[in-house]
Amino acid sequence: MQQATYDDGDGTYTLMLLNTPGGNSPLFRTTNLQMARLSDEAIAKGEKTAVEINGDQATLYMTEDFKIEYVHNVTEVRNNPQTGQQETVVIRQESSFWSPFFGAVAGQALGSLLFRPQYYVPPLYTPGGVMTGFGGYGSTYNQAVDQYRTKHNSPPPAVKNRQTLRSTGNLRRYPSNTPSSPNRSTTTTTKPSGSGYGSSTLKNSGKSDTVKRSPSFGSSGSRRTPSRSGFGSSRRGRR
Repeated sequence: MQQATYDDGDGTYTLMLLNTPGGNSPLFRTTNLQMARLSDEAIAKGEKTAVEINGDQATLYMTEDFKIEYVHNVTEVRNNPQTGQQETVVIRQESSFWSPFFGAVAGQALGSLLFRPQYYVPPLYTPGGVMTGFGGYGSTYNQAVDQYRTKHNSPPPAVKNRQTLRSTGNLRRYPSNTPSSPNRSTTTTTKPSGSGYGSSTLKNSGKSDTVKRSPSFGSSGSRRTPSRSGFGSSRRGRR
């Protein structure tokens, strides 16, 4: 996996994959993403940031310094000249980065849970630089949202935006004729602008083989190896 982008307009993650099989899109989009940090032992063995995809659900196993591009939607209440009603619209987008597991804060808060797949919501948005840590986490997305809500007395931007921006049935951007793709799907043709660091491995659950990702961006070659039942105990820590 080469890049990852998070859009707080609807909570969609866009992952750019390397060396996908012919006929498959290199982009994977989902709102159902879990994360886990690779252990120091796994990193010492050479394991890199990787994603496991199963249907529309994905699990991202990442190094401590992996960065996800964060796209923040700045909203404003404006009058719709066609209906005469007020509605919340996106007037611009800002870009920052989010590193969920960078630094000691995440480790102190989570302990061994750091290495198990969990749902995370980003911390309170701050423009520019790199946001570190998380605003909430849990074994379900709703648990992560509730934790964020308790901290900040408001829902995460993605939850709020899904409620207000889609009150008219679609994602309202300004101008109103700006195209958008609110549908949740496993692939898309929109190129993300996210940035991730390090090479990675894509494992498709239920497939008969594993596509080993090349460390170089855009490499067309791939090496297929027999599938194993999991990423290894050092990476996934499954019970």
